[in-house]
This record gives sequence, C-alpha cells and structure tokens, in this order.
Amino acid sequence: MVKFLVLAAASLAFFTLTTYSSDKPNFILVMADDQGWGDMGYNGHPFVKTPHFDEMARSSLRFDRFYSAAPNCSPTRASVLTGRNPNRVNVLNHGRSMRPQETTIAEALKTVGYATGHFGKWHVGSCQPTSPVNPTNSGFDTWLSTPNFFDLDPVMSRNGIAEQMTGESSMIIIDAALDFIREQTDKATPFLSIIWFGSPHSPFDAMASDKRLYEEKQMAGYYREITAMDRAFGKLRKELKNLGINENTLLWYCSDNGGLNTETSGGREKKSSIYEGGLRVPAMLEWPERIRKPRISQTPCVTSDIYPTLVEIADARIDNQFPLDGVSLLDLIDGRRFQRDSGIGFWKYPHPGRLTYADRMMIALLDAQKQGLEYDPNGRLDLDAGEINTKYPENEFPGHAAWLEFPWKLHRIVDQGQETLELYNLIADSHETTSLHIKAPNQTKRMLDHLEKWQVAVMRSLNGKDY
Repeated sequence: MVKFLVLAAASLAFFTLTTYSSDKPNFILVMADDQGWGDMGYNGHPFVKTPHFDEMARSSLRFDRFYSAAPNCSPTRASVLTGRNPNRVNVLNHGRSMRPQETTIAEALKTVGYATGHFGKWHVGSCQPTSPVNPTNSGFDTWLSTPNFFDLDPVMSRNGIAEQMTGESSMIIIDAALDFIREQTDKATPFLSIIWFGSPHSPFDAMASDKRLYEEKQMAGYYREITAMDRAFGKLRKELKNLGINENTLLWYCSDNGGLNTETSGGREKKSSIYEGGLRVPAMLEWPERIRKPRISQTPCVTSDIYPTLVEIADARIDNQFPLDGVSLLDLIDGRRFQRDSGIGFWKYPHPGRLTYADRMMIALLDAQKQGLEYDPNGRLDLDAGEINTKYPENEFPGHAAWLEFPWKLHRIVDQGQETLELYNLIADSHETTSLHIKAPNQTKRMLDHLEKWQVAVMRSLNGKDY
C-alpha cells in the first residue's frame, strides 16, 4: 500500500538533545474555533489580551507556519483524528460526517493503554447515543460534546445523555477535561484528552463580567471570546502543574482554520479560503520533559501531522493503516534534523456544507430524553455515514487546490472546467499577490505533477478504495 506523506521543505535547525523517562506521556490536544494566526498577543495583535497563551509561547515549541488541513471546521477536525486529508474520509465541507471505517487517534492510542476523552465541539458526526460516528464509536471512553459551536449555558451530550450546563463555554469544557485528567492521574493511566473550544465562533455571547472588554473595538465579541478562552486555557496549564504531570504531558494548541478578520489572518483572505489567511493558524507545543529550550520553528506543518506524531511517540502499532497525509514531527520536536519528503496538499472540493445548529439539536435531544426516549428520533444520527454511494471521477479535479513545497505554493483552481494556475514564493510574497507561474514554468509543471498525483490518490480514498 502506497503511503502518501504530506510535507514541506523548510529551514533546518539543530538543538541539544535531552534525556527523558520511558513512561508514556499524556497528550492534550486543544483547538480553537475560528482563531486566526494574528489573533494572539504573542503574534503582535494590537489589543487582544492573551496572557496565558503568551506565557506558553515563551516556553514552548512555537510553530510560526502551521496550517489547518482545510479552511473550515469539520474537515480540519477529521484531519486531526485520522492523520488524513479530510477529503479522503468524506468530510468535504462543514457539517459532514467522518466515516466510521476510519482509525482515529483515540482508537490508535487505546491499543497501547491510553484512556481517552473528548470535550467540546465534535462536528464530525452526531452526538446522539446511537450514532455510528459519535465520540464513543470513534474511540473515546468519555465525552462531554456538542455537534457544533456552543456558547453560554449550553446543552451538551455527556456520553450520549443530554445535560444542561451552566457557565461560559470554554471554562465548562476545561473543567470537564480536568475531571477526566485528575481521574487518570490518580490511576496512573496515560491519557489522551481532546479539548475543542467553541470559541471564538459566533454568536459571541459573553459573560456579564466580560462585556466591557474591547467595547470600543470592531468585532469586540470575537475578541472577548479569545480572552475568555485564554483564561480557561490558563486554568488548564496551572492545574497540570498542580497535579505534577506537566513535565511529561504533551500539550498541543492550534486553531481549526483561519480567522474572521483579514487584517490579522496571517496572509491573503481569511476563513474559508485556500490562500494563506484561510489556512495559517496559531500553534504551539509544550512538553517540558522533551522540549527544554523554547524556540520558534519556521518549518511548515499541518494538522494532519498530529496523528502520526502521537502514534510514534506512544509506539502504537496500527494494522492496515490507511494512507496518511501527515508525517511525524518527533524529530522536529526533539531538535533533530527534520525535512519533509514531499509537499502538503490542500483541496477545497466544491461540495455543499450542512448546517448544524447544535443548540437546537441538543435541546431536542434533552426534550426527547425527558420523555423517556433514548435519542431524538427526528435528530441527525448519520446512520449512512459509512456508506459509499457517490462515486467521484478520479480524473477530474474541481474546486480550489494547492500544493505547498515551502517557500513555493502552487494553486490550481478549476471552475466549470476552466483551470487557473497561480504560483507564489511565500518568503518574497507572503500575501500571494504576484503569480510567478508564467515566469517559472518548470517549477509550475513539477509541482502540478505532484499535486495531481496526490489528488488522484485522494479521490481513490474518497471512493472507498482504501477499505
């Protein structure tokens, strides 16, 4: 089986290697919902307050060029769970369900003794108890989750049972995750805790105590949610130290796509775009036992890299692993020579998203369960998530795709059969303003060949041929 690895050439650095214990580390993956690259104090935002994120940035491996696998939410989450481009697993747009045939990072880590928990936004399937793609059926032992973004006083699904929560959304899921973390710490069990915030996605409902923050600024509600998220994140890091487990806990933070403000997106355009502003996100990794020297990496990495990185660290063995698009970043984490073998592919396939009103869905589930029903019979169960009915042409490549071999990035835009190519040098032209595809035909052709081979492989996966 051919394994397609996503990559991007980058500058290499060498650092002193450190010794570490043989105990399996804990893993905590935290993800924001719609936070742009520049929506952090440490990345120079002019007014947003993120003291806890800034503190982690000073003590971690900070990725300055980290990418979401897709420019919106559900697809990127599928890439974290599987290590694969989301088009492979049928999550072509927001609100689409991941196939249950996929091996998730939770399932992989359970094979080597990890306890697994999910807290917050799910959005790769239903949170109803009978769904084939709820967190239980995706490898999570325990969960407090919602089908999409959530805000103040949400109704959430705790292992399939709807529950009315009280409080600010980011703090609710941090507190739930900490309950899980304390339990595993008491049992000396290594754990995976995935914490996916619903912020700073709309509707921007802030606690009364936060409503005066940024009141004279545009998009004040968006930035209030970032500061509330920062506060909850600070509580998480503090408690890890109090529990005495922070040294051997890998804490990885990123966002699911570019932000909502073009001016701070870190590149051209914003969320929903394949240009830099839609894909480049804030990201940092803290693991004191392995990362003794804080540093900033310019090496391009992507959310699909998370799965193979954790699998290698945990020494998990996956039978019949489907083709991956991510690569392990362990050498980069340890300061060893690291270079990707190929490029990172992105592809916004022209497929409609599906609206997922989590508040309505969860209230309906709560009402159904109050009536003695196990699930809401009118709700979304995604019982057809595993079916492979649609057959996509494997020689047609509609939509907007891109191939990154840093510093070069090639765009291929196919609209109604008409192809447009764009080539940018991201060091010289970070906002992708002046295409060089005419001036550099050899570079364009070489990268286009790589992109097309990758797109063929993605379509074969989408058509179910991996299974």
